[in-house]
Amino acid sequence: MRLSRRTLLSSLAGSALALGASTGTGHAAQAGAPAAPDPAARALARLLPRHAGQVTFRATPRAIAPRAAGRDSDRFRVSGGAGRILVEGSTPAVQLTGFHWYLRHVAHAHISWTGEQTGLPATLPAVPAPIEKTAGVTHRFAFNDTNDGYTGPYHDWTYWERELDVLALHGYNEVLVYLGADTVYHRTFLQHGYDDTELRAWLPGPAHQPWWLLQNMSGFGGPLSRQLLHERAELAVRVVTRLRELGMSPVLPGYFGTVPPGFTDREPGARVVPQGVWGGFPRPDWLDPRCDAFGRVAGTFYDVQNELLGAAPSYKMDLLHEGGTPGDVPIGDAARAVESALRTARPGALWTILGWQNNPHREIVEAVDKARLFIVDGLSDRFPSVTDREETWEGTPYAFGSIWNFGGHTVMGANTPDWASLYERWRTKPDSALDGIALMPEGADNNPAAFALFSDLPWTEGTLDLEEWFRQWPRYRYGADDAHAARAWDVLRRTAYGTTRADSWSEGADGLFGARPDLNALSAGYWSPRQLRYDAAEFAKALPELLAVAPALRTSSAYRYDLLDVTRQTLSNRSRLLLPDIRTAYQAKDTARFASLTEQWMRDLALLERVVTTDRNHLLGRRLADARSWGATAQEKDRLEYDLLTLLTVWGPRAAADGGHLRDYANREWSGLVGGLYTLRWRTCFDTLATSLTTGRPPAPVDWFALEDAWVRTHPPFATEPSGDIVKVAGEVTRALGL
Repeated sequence: MRLSRRTLLSSLAGSALALGASTGTGHAAQAGAPAAPDPAARALARLLPRHAGQVTFRATPRAIAPRAAGRDSDRFRVSGGAGRILVEGSTPAVQLTGFHWYLRHVAHAHISWTGEQTGLPATLPAVPAPIEKTAGVTHRFAFNDTNDGYTGPYHDWTYWERELDVLALHGYNEVLVYLGADTVYHRTFLQHGYDDTELRAWLPGPAHQPWWLLQNMSGFGGPLSRQLLHERAELAVRVVTRLRELGMSPVLPGYFGTVPPGFTDREPGARVVPQGVWGGFPRPDWLDPRCDAFGRVAGTFYDVQNELLGAAPSYKMDLLHEGGTPGDVPIGDAARAVESALRTARPGALWTILGWQNNPHREIVEAVDKARLFIVDGLSDRFPSVTDREETWEGTPYAFGSIWNFGGHTVMGANTPDWASLYERWRTKPDSALDGIALMPEGADNNPAAFALFSDLPWTEGTLDLEEWFRQWPRYRYGADDAHAARAWDVLRRTAYGTTRADSWSEGADGLFGARPDLNALSAGYWSPRQLRYDAAEFAKALPELLAVAPALRTSSAYRYDLLDVTRQTLSNRSRLLLPDIRTAYQAKDTARFASLTEQWMRDLALLERVVTTDRNHLLGRRLADARSWGATAQEKDRLEYDLLTLLTVWGPRAAADGGHLRDYANREWSGLVGGLYTLRWRTCFDTLATSLTTGRPPAPVDWFALEDAWVRTHPPFATEPSGDIVKVAGEVTRALGL
């Protein structure tokens, strides 16, 4: 539960958040207030309360960067004897990064966004020799634009507090914050002729808001209540305040021209450009940045945003994202006008933009001040044709980025060989413009090895040694050296974490259990890889090795998460081996073999449901309960649940699900989805095909969207607490698969 929700609402009634307020200082003052002493120490007290008193944090100046005269770099130094650890660093977040480096490499412990191992001795061990690291790049950027939707749009402060601590431990200093943008837009357009009701209807539900902010759609999952707007705004204030306390920077959305319907009726003389359709959704209109109305709206937007969240050093804006059209507006002129509005409101701020598909357009790069443009590259490890970003973006500073999953898929793996080889080579080449990393999976809180390894890139001197990195990983992930753990992770290094961009993919293949039934299915998501990118049989060898890890090392949440993940992935991979056999049996009209194979398929689905039921973070029921907890009324609770569940299944109405190919884009192997919709779909399919084999008539057609939409609206209740022991269930899976 969020803290003091009703008290909060009462207190907001007279604050700057009050509906329609145009001035106010309450939350703006809070966001910009100076931090209390020792924020790193307070974070450590949250994370390791029994040991926090043994660590002293001290601020030190930044180091002079070796490659760029006049630019300072973050650094840390860790030293001290047993129980007297001194961590020095340029910001509280960097100090936490230094402590986590010590924790991993000296104390053999680890904290992640998925599981931790903190079985430490009563007295923290001494530092054998001082640990000193300097960041090789300025920007360590976290989160995709889609993160709030696919990771958890209904998380509360308890979640966000830990998430920010963990990002600090891993070295990040810039975090994309979309929370609160709905309130900013709402209050902005109240001052430009719209009323409260029509604006709250224009805002999508929280799960779909990232795509509204990208100018892809609007309204779906709404309307939002005033209470929901207030509570999300309050949470946003807490997030940006904590970021600043830790010495990290929020990256906030900037204004580039999205307007509600009917804008020209409110602003005579304004000109808008219709944006057509995205994925089956009508897109919001784009206000021509060259017209006077754009400057007025942008000014209001930045004023309102400052009142709520304070100023930021960087603003994220993507003009003409994924098919947006400029009409007859010259892109370069539009970019200069957008930049001018930003500079007027925030002199010196960076314009951060995503490197994705044709984004940023060359006209944008050529029109604006490249010294104050920063590109977070989403394709660094995706296409082998990406070789020279300095030429492509004309020397614009950029971050080496990775999108290792799309839609929040529960898929293990990443192109780590590309990270190790490309990042350092691109960073150190003559005239390199690389000055950052960008952690951008579409859904976070997964793939802990990928998270840790990618985060280490800026703090590693020279090229990262993958074999050595994966050799050390299970030592601190589980607490000690173990031969079976080492062998398991060597298998994983060579399979799921050994893929490269040579095949033009950056994520692993999703499983077919989550696919809309089709005997020819090659993926669950329309845009997912069509085949497994490594040897499934080789990957499966990791499971019995993990199960053989010493019992003393099996108690941590880190071990149990990894065991679940490997068990889940092994079962998921089996779907790709089994479905072609089912197809062959059906085509051969071999009724007995078809029945036997489909029984295996359904058994594997049931096993998969039991695997994911053991972990609370894999429970659909818990996420739906979180969504409902934000509702002001029973009707809104239902609406918010629908908002979240559609995103994970059909994504939107039929036009989006089928015509826009968005259904199952966010498929994931969670309890409730596996045992619910996925099981229902495949049982329906197999029953239909079995009837066809028996009768000799063609299979009866199934309206899959109608089935899916009905399930979304009328599903049974789901568990909100885990059940079962993953060690026991993983053993059953191993025996069932003959491993």
